Amino acid sequence: MSHFFQFEADFVESLRCIPMQVRMKLDTCGVKLKLNHWNQFTLQEREALVEMPCTTADEIETYRQYLQNLVIEHTGSPASALPIEPHPAWLDATAVPANIQEKAQELTVSITVQQWATLSPAQRFALIKLSRPSHENHNFLPALKEFELI
Repeated sequence: MSHFFQFEADFVESLRCIPMQVRMKLDTCGVKLKLNHWNQFTLQEREALVEMPCTTADEIETYRQYLQNLVIEHTGSPASALPIEPHPAWLDATAVPANIQEKAQELTVSITVQQWATLSPAQRFALIKLSRPSHENHNFLPALKEFELI
């Protein structure tokens, strides 16, 4: 079952952008998928990437292979590899990453460890992605509201 966040509502029907749940799978399987790759996939292929599981070692490898095959099929060469974080911050419910605290403070918001611990790994992942300086992070505030942190 797929779960899209409310802050993604403007693009999830067409899947014109890569949803957070797929971004989390990309980080999990170590593939750097570019938006231009994503946009070359059919809607059915995008939906498959949303729906495919990517949790166990076998699922992660199957997902990576399926994704790379799609990229090769559509572009002629594989996507770049991403280093896989052995202990990703979104799985650590005991510490709010500094970049999230900094981004929240810009909005005069403070996120406690207790609040962080109540979030799902997918919610923590979304906040981590949305707080990065290199990311277009206009959805950080809507995410904070959606996750009831403010």
